This record gives sequence, C-alpha cells and structure tokens, in this order.
Amino acid sequence: MKYPYIIIDDDPESAARTQSLFDEFANYFLLGTAATYEDGVNLILEHKPKLVVMEIKPKYKKSGLSLGLINELFRFVKVMPKIVVLTKGKDMAYEAIKHEAFDYLVKPLGIHELRKTLIKFERGTEALPTTLCIKSYGDYRFIDMEDIVYAKADNNSTDIYMANGDMVTAFKTMKHFETTLPSEFIRIHNSYMININHVSRIHLGNNVCYLKNSKVQIPFSKSYKKNVDMLIHLITTNENKELSKIYLNLDNMN
Repeated sequence: MKYPYIIIDDDPESAARTQSLFDEFANYFLLGTAATYEDGVNLILEHKPKLVVMEIKPKYKKSGLSLGLINELFRFVKVMPKIVVLTKGKDMAYEAIKHEAFDYLVKPLGIHELRKTLIKFERGTEALPTTLCIKSYGDYRFIDMEDIVYAKADNNSTDIYMANGDMVTAFKTMKHFETTLPSEFIRIHNSYMININHVSRIHLGNNVCYLKNSKVQIPFSKSYKKNVDMLIHLITTNENKELSKIYLNLDNMN
C-alpha cells in the first residue's frame, strides 16, 4: 500500500531533511510541501493526504504555523489526515495531544523515531485482525483482543492477562506485541502494556493505573509520560458511554 504525505515547515533545511528520511520508506510518497499556515491548509484540502508532518513552532512568525491549523481542518474535512507534529523541544507535546495530533516528534528527527511513528500509522490505517494467536509447542490458542486487559514482560516472553482471570504466556517479547496489538494497547512501562478499555483510574501522584473489576494496580514510569498523557486524552475524549464513566485522579506527577 502507498501512503501519500505532506510536509508543512517554514524551515527549508528541516523540510528537506524530513523528506530525505521519508525517502528511506518506499511506500511513502510526497504530495507537496508548504511553508505557511494558509498554504498548508490549502495543500491538505487539495490533495487529501493520509499523513501530514507539521511544524508548530515556526522559524519565522509570519508563517503562522501553529496547532490552530488542526482546528481549521476539522471545519472542512470529513476524514482527518493523521497529523504528526515535528518541532524543537517537548514542551508542546501535551497541547499537541489535546489537539488530537497522531504523534509528536522532536527535531532533529532520526530515522528510528520516524520508523516507529510510521509503523503505528500503518497499523492504524489497515484492517487488523480481532483475534490473537498464541502458539506454544504445537498448541494454538486463539484470544479475542478485546478480552486482553494487560500484558507484562518476562524476559523474552510476555504474560497476557485476560478479563476472565486467565493468564497466557506468549514466547514473544513485549516489543513484538507493541507493534502487533491495535492502538487500544498503550505501553506505559518497560514491563507493561495496558488495554485502554479496561482502565478505571489513573493516579499520576502514585504512578499507577487501576483496572476495572480488579484490585490489580499497573505501574507506569516517567519515561513513558508521553504515552500516559495520550492514554488520559484518549479516555477523556472517547464517546463510548462506558469509558465516559472512568474516574481519573489527576494528581501532579512527581
């Protein structure tokens, strides 16, 4: 599958570097570049890309680049492209998440960071299976992904905990499941990945997530704060009635 994308950046050198990194991925093709807010909006409306890489802290103020561009797009398009914010520093990450940016990358952009973002992007744009197959010495076990509550890394294997209380050991690393499971699963710790649909509470002061119908507390680490912020945003903006009842304890993170 081919993926069209657009770059919006008022720094020509930065835009050229971003394009050169994308050139390493044969299934992506550039539709065009824009250096101002107005040109960026027009380019997106004209070409309807699937992916937009956008600067929000412009080199030149007159370019007008900002997160406001995302808000304007919501007024005109039925299907929003995935917006990847690419800028200097991490200070705008939470604001970008609140504006429903797909991802947030920090300049100077590296090939490894871009690859991870594109893997997540492709995973979200293609139809994914709803069943996970766990194989162990000729024994095939088929699990509904929606029944997975969380996963815990155990050296080179991963323990998968189910809503019915069962635990299944998969002889795959957590990294494997990070790229296999759908976007409802978010990694919040080196050892833990959690299903957003089973979260009942997030306590930032104690660095733990609570699960529905369970006394289990899942720790999260400060190194995954970006993912935790995303988790909070996804839960609080989800229109599902069940998720709207989730209680979030937003104590300040130490």
